[in-house]
Amino acid sequence: MASSTFELPARGAFPTVELAKKAPKQADALLIATFAGEEGLEVPGTSLLGSSALRSTYEALAAVGATGKAGEIVKVPAPQKAGAAQVIALGLGDVEALDDEALRRAAGSAARATTGVGTIVTTVVDFGVSAAVEGLILGGYSYRGIRSTELKDEEQPATFVVVADKSTAEEFEAARTVAESVLLARDLVNTPANELYPESYAAFLSAQAKDAGLDVEVLDEKQLEKQGFGGILAVGKGSARPPRLVRLSWKPKKATKHVALVGKGITFDTGGISLKPGNGMWDMISDMGGSAAMAATIIAAAKLKLPVRITATLPLAENMPSANATRPGDVITHYGGLTSEVLNTDAEGRLVLSDAIARASEDKPDYLIETATLTGAQIVALGARTSGIMGSEVFRDRLAEIGREVGENAWAMPLLEEHDEEIKSQAADIRNINAKREGGMEFAGTYLKQFVGEGIEWAHIDIAGPSWNGSAPRGYTPKRATGVPVRTVVTALREIAES
Repeated sequence: MASSTFELPARGAFPTVELAKKAPKQADALLIATFAGEEGLEVPGTSLLGSSALRSTYEALAAVGATGKAGEIVKVPAPQKAGAAQVIALGLGDVEALDDEALRRAAGSAARATTGVGTIVTTVVDFGVSAAVEGLILGGYSYRGIRSTELKDEEQPATFVVVADKSTAEEFEAARTVAESVLLARDLVNTPANELYPESYAAFLSAQAKDAGLDVEVLDEKQLEKQGFGGILAVGKGSARPPRLVRLSWKPKKATKHVALVGKGITFDTGGISLKPGNGMWDMISDMGGSAAMAATIIAAAKLKLPVRITATLPLAENMPSANATRPGDVITHYGGLTSEVLNTDAEGRLVLSDAIARASEDKPDYLIETATLTGAQIVALGARTSGIMGSEVFRDRLAEIGREVGENAWAMPLLEEHDEEIKSQAADIRNINAKREGGMEFAGTYLKQFVGEGIEWAHIDIAGPSWNGSAPRGYTPKRATGVPVRTVVTALREIAES
C-alpha cells in the first residue's frame, strides 16, 4: 500500500528565472540577442551594454564568425566593466521572421547550452516576455532519473535574471506558472512505473491539487465497481495494483463556463493479453501522458486564477497480463450502461477514457477536452511531433489552431462516416477496434464520441507521438517527456474564460 502522501523519487532540474528592474552589479554572464542581417551579423542595443561595450562585443563576435542565425550560441569575453566574465550571444535569425515560437526555441537552446554557467543576466524578453521565459524554463529542463549521485556543478541549470520593466511582472509570472506546470507533467511521465502506479499516482495528484486550492475526489477499485466503471476495471484488473479514478475541481466564484478535462492515465501498458512486442516497451511509462497533462493544466489554471469552472477526470490503471486480465472477446459494461466487445486488450486507453468521458458528461459542461497517448496510427498519419485533434468541428479546428500558435503542433482530423457502421458489434453495442488498418486514429475518435453527452462541444487530442521525444533535445523540447499539450489547453481555457 502506498502512503496517503507520495513524493516523486526524482524531479527534473530546470533554470531559475527571476525578474529584476535593473541588472545586478556582477554576474557570470550576459545573454544578448543577435540577428542575421542581409549584410551579416547584427547586434541590437541592450541596456546591459553601453555603446562602446556593444561595439567591442560586436567586433569580438564577428571575429569568431558569429552569424546571428536562429539558435546559434556564441560565447566571447565580456568588455571591461561589463559586470560579467563573458557575453553569450543568442542568434534569433532574420529579424523580420522573428515570432514567439522562434524566440521560444532560441531561448530553450540558450538555457540548455548554459548549464553550469551560474548567474546570467539577459534582456531577450524585450522581444517577447512570455516566449522568452517559457523557452528558458522549458529548454533548460533535464531529467537525470533516480541516481545515487547529486548533480555536479557543471550540470546545474543556470539562474537567469531577466531585466525588464515592472509592467511586465504579471505576464512574467503567468509564463513562469505555465512553464513550471509543463515541467510537472514531464516529471510525472518520466517517473518509472514501479514508483508511479495508480495508487501512488492518485496520492501525489491529491496532494498537488490540494496545495493549488482544488477539490479532490478519488475512487478506489471497490467504489469503481459499485458505481459501474466497467472500462477502468476491465483494464486494471490484470494488475496487482488496482485502478483509481481521480477527479480534480476548480470552482471560482462567478464562473459562467464549465470545461471538463479528461486524460488517459495508463501508468504502464504491456498491451495486456494482446501483448506488445518487447522492444521499446520500456517507453510505455509514458502512456499516462494525457492524465499528467490534464492534471498539470488544471493546477496551472488554479494558480492563474482563471475565471472558468474546470473539472479534470483522470482514469488511472496499469494494463498487465495475468490470470485475472480481460481477454480478447470479453464484453464489458461501461459507466452509463453502454456495452463494448474488447477485441484487442492493447486498445485499452479508449476503454478507461470512455468511462471518464461518460462521468464528466454527467456534469453537463459547456466544453470537454480529452487527451491521450492513444494510437500508433496518429504517428503514422501525422508524425511524431503533430497531434491529431477530432471532435466538434468548430471547437476542434480552433484547438488545432491554438496548438500551432503556441508551438505544440496539431492538426484537425475528421471522424469518418464509414466508422459509424464499422464500430458496431454482434456481441455488444460497440467494439473497441476496427479489423481494418486504415483510419485507426479516427476509429478511436469515433469510439470515444459514443460517450460524449449531448450538446457538449468536445475535442479529443491524440498525443501518442508528441508527448514523448525519443530523439535528441531540440529547441525547448528535451529528450523523453515533453509535457504536450499543457500549453495548448491552458491557452484554450483562457480564451473560453474571456468569451
